[in-house]
Formats: sequence, C-alpha cells, structure tokens
Amino acid sequence: MFGFDPTVIAIVALVAVSTGAIAYGLLFSRIETEKKTNSRINKVRAAETDRANMKAARDRVQEISKRRKSVQDSLKELEKKQAERTKKQNELSLKARLGQANLSITPVQFYLFSGAFGLFALLFSFLAGFQPLVLLGIFVIATLGLPRWILGFLVKRRQKQFLEEFPNALDVMVRSIRSGLPLNDAIRMIASDGQEPVKSEFRRVVESQQLGLGVPDAVARMHQSMPLNEVSFFSIVIAIQGQAGGNLSEALGNLSRVLRDRKKMKAKVQALSMEAKASAAIIGALPFIVTLLVYLTSPDYIMVLFTDARGHMILGVSGVWMSIGLLVMRNMINFDI
Repeated sequence: MFGFDPTVIAIVALVAVSTGAIAYGLLFSRIETEKKTNSRINKVRAAETDRANMKAARDRVQEISKRRKSVQDSLKELEKKQAERTKKQNELSLKARLGQANLSITPVQFYLFSGAFGLFALLFSFLAGFQPLVLLGIFVIATLGLPRWILGFLVKRRQKQFLEEFPNALDVMVRSIRSGLPLNDAIRMIASDGQEPVKSEFRRVVESQQLGLGVPDAVARMHQSMPLNEVSFFSIVIAIQGQAGGNLSEALGNLSRVLRDRKKMKAKVQALSMEAKASAAIIGALPFIVTLLVYLTSPDYIMVLFTDARGHMILGVSGVWMSIGLLVMRNMINFDI
C-alpha cells in the first residue's frame, strides 16, 4: 500500500481551490449578466401579464359600464313612457273604465242604465213625498254618482283579485323558464291555465302578440286595462331583459318576492290604521245616529231642521263642514305603498 504525503494533498487542494477561484472570477461577470437578464425577462413577462390582466379588468369595467348605461337609458325611457301612461290614465274615458272592470257593456248602455236608475230613484222619492230640492239631489246622485261609484268599486275589486294571484303567476313563469320554456310559452301557459283575472290579462297579451306586437310592447299594454304599479314593474323587467339581456327567471323571482313583501306591508299598514279608520267611521256616523234617535224619541223637535229655512241652512253648513272633516280624516289614515 502506498502512503499519501500530506504536503502533496494540501498542494493539490490549494491548486483546485485556486483554479475554481480563478474560473469563478473569470465567469462572474457572465453569471451576473445572465441573472440580470433572466430577472429582466421575468419582470417583462410579469409586466405583460399585469398589463393583460389590467386590460381585461378595464374591458370588464367598460362592459359593466356600458350595460349599466344601457339599463339606465332603458329605465329613463320606461319612466317617460310610464309618466305618459299615468297622464293618460288620469284622463280615462268611460270605455276604459268599463274595460278595467271587465264589463261587456258599451258606454251608451251604461248611460242608459244610469238614467233609468236615476228616474226610478226620482219616482220612488216623489212617491215618498220629498221636497223638490231633495228630489233633484237624489236624481243627480242616482244618475251621476252612484253608478260611477259602483263602477269604481268593481274596478278596485278586480285589481285586488289580480294582486292576489299575480305573484303566483310569476312563480309559475319562473319555474317554466328554468325548465327550458321560452318566455312566449310561459305567457301562453298563464293565459290558458291561470286564475282570473290574471288569465284574462295575459290572454290580452297573447292576442296583442298575435297582432304583431313584441313581448315588451304587449306586456306594456297590460297597464291600460290593469293600471297598477305591480304591472309597471313587470313590464319594466320584461323590457330591460329584452334590451339588455340577463337572467329573466332570477329577475321575475325577485319581482315575485318584492310583490309579496309589498302585500305584507300593505296588510301591516292596514292593521295598524284600522283603529283610526274605526274611529273615523264612528265619528262620521254619529250625527246621523243621533238625528235618527232624536227623531224616534221627539220627532217634532227635530223636524224643525227639515221644515224651516234656517234649519235647511244649518243642515247645509253642517254637511259641508262634516264633509271637510271626513276628507281630512280619510287623507290622514290612507297610505300609498
């Protein structure tokens, strides 16, 4: 076996270290240059990626802004149309009111019925022995007032029935659209299988489509026969979906939930104001009740108001002030939601 001289080993090690140091010193600049180059390349790539991400983010923001602007423009246009419809609604003709009540009579027939009812009331009052001024008042009320009040009552009753069923119809449309049916088929389903009066209103929408109108325009015409805010909301949702797109089933589902919440709020307000309404009814009926009781107990004492001219004046002034008081109480206890 050969022995290793430590001096030789040390010399070899020093030579190796010196060679490595010399090589590192010669290649150091190149290694640093490559590191800097790689670092710059990575920074450039990262910057390009950041620019691409920023550009994509800007594109998304611009797309969202364009869509928001489109929705805002659509809402402004719909609000303008709604204001025009409201203005026309304030000038409704008798024919439109009869259509809202779903009565199959013409305005001429309504006027004939009103006149016949007024003559019947006049004849009955004349046989009862009322004074001529009272007869004239009864004739005017029976001819012009009571029939129109009955017509308004029928319109409000039908609108109330519509609001009871409308959220259910929207839920059926949502389920139909989520199952894959188009909007037209969902509307036709309500028009054929829905409950009245929603069924009749949607049937009018289908008939308008058959005449050539688009779905948004056909739905917007529903406000003419059913002038409610809920119908306006529905037409706005359909119009926005037709112009800007979006998830129609989600929008209709949110609308159905909003309508149910409005219904709950109306019921809550009605319950809270019921005490005030009962008080107003009692106060309004109290003069008539007292007059009747006095007439039953002392008819000669109360008849002076009806036979003397001064009593007529007192009754007239009292009626005016009582009407003003009832009107003020009515405005205090009625709330629009």
